[in-house]
Amino acid sequence: MPSINPTITRTALVAVLATGAVALAGCSGDSSTAAPTSSTGASQVAITLTGGDTDACGLDFDSVPAGPITFTVTNESSTAITEVELQSDNRILGEKENLAPGLSPVSFTVTLDGGSYEIYCPGAETETVAFTVTGTAASSTGGTVQSLLQEGAEGYATYANGVAADMVTAVANLQTAIDSGDLTAAQEAYAQARPFYEKIESDVDGFVLPGYDADDNAGNLDYLIDMRESTPVDDAVGWSGFHAIERDLFETGAITDQTKTYAADLVTHTGELVDVMSSLTYAPEDLANGAAGLLEEVQANKITGEEELYSHIDLVDFAGNVEGAQQAFAYLRPGLEEIDADLAAQVQTQFDAVTALLDSYRDTTQLGGYQSWTAELQASDAAALSKAVQALQEPLSSIAEKVATA
Repeated sequence: MPSINPTITRTALVAVLATGAVALAGCSGDSSTAAPTSSTGASQVAITLTGGDTDACGLDFDSVPAGPITFTVTNESSTAITEVELQSDNRILGEKENLAPGLSPVSFTVTLDGGSYEIYCPGAETETVAFTVTGTAASSTGGTVQSLLQEGAEGYATYANGVAADMVTAVANLQTAIDSGDLTAAQEAYAQARPFYEKIESDVDGFVLPGYDADDNAGNLDYLIDMRESTPVDDAVGWSGFHAIERDLFETGAITDQTKTYAADLVTHTGELVDVMSSLTYAPEDLANGAAGLLEEVQANKITGEEELYSHIDLVDFAGNVEGAQQAFAYLRPGLEEIDADLAAQVQTQFDAVTALLDSYRDTTQLGGYQSWTAELQASDAAALSKAVQALQEPLSSIAEKVATA
């Protein structure tokens, strides 16, 4: 899907009215003293990830005043926790990924109004920690359905641009591993890089370089980044991108000079993708259509095992598609609840069901954190996954018309 805001970080993102308080789960911070502030006035909150007998996600402060807040994440020793998200009402307002133990601390800054939020650390023994922002909660911006929908489109734009920026980092890590000649490290970096594109691939017509038509593969970033071997190769352009690298790393089992060229080209194309996304614009129906498109991707390519033909990390991609669809819906939800509250609740219930089913396949010992999508697992489980996704697709498909005509 396209983007309104050219900024690729998540700063100055205003959260929506918070819902009811979330029960505290996990390591909480100190509420008796105020969090320190920087010279710019932003509250400073440290998130520390630790391993050992249990993997934990701890905050030094779990309550701060409304306004700009900088979260600094340090992974001291956890191998199970590789990402941290700040969420509100299922929306990801800020996140950091690829958090390997021992790396330098990383930060993100958001501007939050008063209310209840969550710090989500998948892989921790307690994955969700409550976080409170004190002060007067923001009122609805304008109050009309149209303003709520437009606010959602703008909020999603910030999320999508942030995903694209994180993808640039992950692909650069993949290139570094490939250039080093370390096959195992390259395979791991491949699995870590894949989900980013899967979260935002729903508007491939928008991922076209300036000066090219959408059907010209030389400028079609979806072709250059994500073309599968099952797709007819354009002889004038050739084959490159993720899946050409996947074949070398997992099928051939060797890193060659051509593999290194594929990786360098992928770094170039992901950088171009960020530039293209910064110039695109969203309408609310784009979010709805994009969410539906991501679930179609799940049904057509992930459940069938076609997407990751050699690495079999299809469930990693499946999770990326579902997250992208869920975020598009979550940013539309305040407006949709004004239009059709029953439909909004129905879609959320089905998202919860798909997410719970997908979580049952998590395996931190496997590439990307999910079970390998082998032929045996497909045979036993594909029908149930497809049924769950279909139950979500049916109500989700009716949202675009409702928001476009509101």
